[in-house]
Amino acid sequence: MSAKSEQAVRKFGKGFNCSQAVLSVYGEEFELCRETALKIACGFGGGMGRMALTCGVVTGAFMVIGLKYGNVDANEKEIKEKTYGLVREFARRFEERNDSVICKELLGCDISGQEGLKSAKDNGLFTSVCPGLVQDAVGILEEMMNE
Repeated sequence: MSAKSEQAVRKFGKGFNCSQAVLSVYGEEFELCRETALKIACGFGGGMGRMALTCGVVTGAFMVIGLKYGNVDANEKEIKEKTYGLVREFARRFEERNDSVICKELLGCDISGQEGLKSAKDNGLFTSVCPGLVQDAVGILEEMMNE
């Protein structure tokens, strides 16, 4: 496990959501202060606002990809397309390892409702499943950024 993966898993274990854990370990590297990274990523946890849709580690990774590769000029179409391709590649690799990028499929439980959220908590899914997803997301980012 890389230092960034360990740091992200620790942040998740301290109570930050999955998206915050991923984005915040990269933010300062791309001139995004810790507080701003945590605020930006806050709404993406639990599959985007606990809607159990796209997993927060995935959306956090997409934001990191945008920070590293994204365009800053509307005319930079090639840069935008490269970034979109990298997002798709990240999603492909993550899905290859975890069979999905969708929170409710990864957890085997729909946390968008109170009953599903209670079931996830009662079954320890946030401590047994999510840390591994955080680790996978950061590991894939590290691979991609070093290629």
